Amino acid sequence: MRLEAITWDRLAEQLADRLLKLEPADGGAWPRVGFDGAPAARPVDLAERVAEALRVRGRPSLVIGAEGFLRPASLRLEHGRRDAESYYGGWFDTGALWREVFGPLDPGGTGRVLPDLWDPVTDRATRSPYVQLPPGGILLLHGPLLLRHWFPFDLTVHVLLSQGALRRRTPEADHWTLPAFERYEGEADPADTADVLVRADDPRHPAWSG
Repeated sequence: MRLEAITWDRLAEQLADRLLKLEPADGGAWPRVGFDGAPAARPVDLAERVAEALRVRGRPSLVIGAEGFLRPASLRLEHGRRDAESYYGGWFDTGALWREVFGPLDPGGTGRVLPDLWDPVTDRATRSPYVQLPPGGILLLHGPLLLRHWFPFDLTVHVLLSQGALRRRTPEADHWTLPAFERYEGEADPADTADVLVRADDPRHPAWSG
């Protein structure tokens, strides 16, 4: 796939312009966009840039991180604190994401979305209030391993790091997660599955598929 050099600001502008024309595939009122990537790739930064570009254009959006929907420590750490298999398949409460984020945005839904559910530091519910996303408002969900769950995204963006860049930019204490991302690449093939690919090996000089 041919990639073109671009700045992060210009990338956010281009994506925001594209999202203004995005219609939900299910006929609902809320387009849903996924920003997929390992934590080291910082998909959150791109999601927030796009949200700001949408705000300037007068389009409401809501940025939500999958990391706010972790399962309790007693479940996700059942096999230890550094188990890559558990990280791959058992850390994220996908049921809660379906129930609290995607369900309310289904056709005929309320648009009343829970922005996060669980605080991994305190290992307690966050008790965050629900947020009302108005019709036409865009969900911007960011996080790792998103494209293996069949979430009903209307557009997906994968922020790609080569294996070398991923290892360099992942804190050493988190290197135990690297096998999970290697497995993800082999099973989900996010670089080919995503609608938009962004390569960020050099964080100063991204490139994208346009």
